[in-house]
Amino acid sequence: MRSKVSVIGAGNVGATCAFGIAGKGYADVVLVDIVDGLPQGKGLDMLEAAPIISSDARIIGTNSYEDTAESDIVVITSGIPRKPGMSRDDLVLTNMKIVREVTQNVVRYSPECIIIVVCNPLDAMTQMALHVSRFSRFRVFGQSGVLDSARFRTFIARELDVSVEDVFACVLGGHGDTMVPVTRLCTVGGIPVSELLPKEKIDSLVSRTVNGGAEIVALLKTGSAFYAPGIAVAQMVDAIILDRKKILPCATLLEGEYGIDGAVVGVPVKLGKNGIEQIMEIKLTPDEASALKKSADAVRKVTKVMQI
Repeated sequence: MRSKVSVIGAGNVGATCAFGIAGKGYADVVLVDIVDGLPQGKGLDMLEAAPIISSDARIIGTNSYEDTAESDIVVITSGIPRKPGMSRDDLVLTNMKIVREVTQNVVRYSPECIIIVVCNPLDAMTQMALHVSRFSRFRVFGQSGVLDSARFRTFIARELDVSVEDVFACVLGGHGDTMVPVTRLCTVGGIPVSELLPKEKIDSLVSRTVNGGAEIVALLKTGSAFYAPGIAVAQMVDAIILDRKKILPCATLLEGEYGIDGAVVGVPVKLGKNGIEQIMEIKLTPDEASALKKSADAVRKVTKVMQI
């Protein structure tokens, strides 16, 4: 019997995520959106691709949460992007209302599910979903570090002209300007990247990683990244559904780990059938620990606007 994954939001990120999961064939996918016809059309398009990608997964698009009932995993991509003239606080207050309503519906129909949050501001929206669902912090977490570390790995691989599979990168902290790429732990084929690239080049790749989303927005002009974010979520779903026990960086509510309490921060975790099965604590240098706490403080500042 196949698992069931529901993706809330049929925009570019949600649709990319849904198609990535459907292509694996181990889970039926429900794509939900409030716009009539949008999820139905995209769902049908994906279903018609099934013979080509050799997937027998059932894919449906719907405007009703009833179709998501008894999902194993629910991915929340709903929310609006930040618009010109819109303050960060405005974005938080707008998207928190959306995430609150979505989470209430998710809990109503799938009380045993695992929730993965994707919408921005990611860390704050993850905390909202946790607050509304009342689920364990191990069943509600956000996608950020998988994307951020993938970007860093990509830039390192291209710089060295090596396979991306040989590059390991560790990115901690909030999803945004305060993320903390731990370059000391980045390796290429097991070799520390510091032995392969000069510090100045590494620093420039770190800067590009931190501004990775903004770089794409500047190029697209009317949108933001969706291929990498969508597939990053699909990788997390894969780790959970197939119980891979995979170590991936996720936005997680910390309760004392890394000396941080009460903030959703990106850290490496073990993902398996139960969601987060272990929070991996890395021994950080004083500078790295300070940067991570600074990132957590920035997350708290954004979250405070929601008054939860």
